[in-house]
Amino acid sequence: MLIQKLQVDQVQALKSGDKEKLSVLRYILAQIQNKQIDKQAPLGDEDVMMVLKKIAKELKESVEAFEKGGRKDLVSEYKKQLDILTLYLPKELSDEELTKAIDTLIEKNKEIFQKNPKTIIGICMKELRSKADSSRIMKILSKKIG
Repeated sequence: MLIQKLQVDQVQALKSGDKEKLSVLRYILAQIQNKQIDKQAPLGDEDVMMVLKKIAKELKESVEAFEKGGRKDLVSEYKKQLDILTLYLPKELSDEELTKAIDTLIEKNKEIFQKNPKTIIGICMKELRSKADSSRIMKILSKKIG
């Protein structure tokens, strides 16, 4: 499971003295622990992936804000943290692959889509959120729905 991999890497970072990686992994594991407490159950890989994506989104937003503010020191620090985090995220689908996946889901749920095209949004989000960013999914769906 992904949690065990994160914990093993945390121990390795501690032993090797990689303070930056250790700091990022501790933060990630703390966020996962908080989510487990909220949910009152152990998290599966899907839930852990959602926590990682949330952290990645926060880091990206921070990088953008620091770039606008001219804080180059913080930009580089947060980019390094984001680089470490992306090692644990799966590769996202390309736009072409994502479009094909959405087309497949629309085809499978043709009757529902014809009655109310907006219902496909929930279906696509549930199926594809671990494979692509939700904003990319919505962008393609908005073109399909019209």
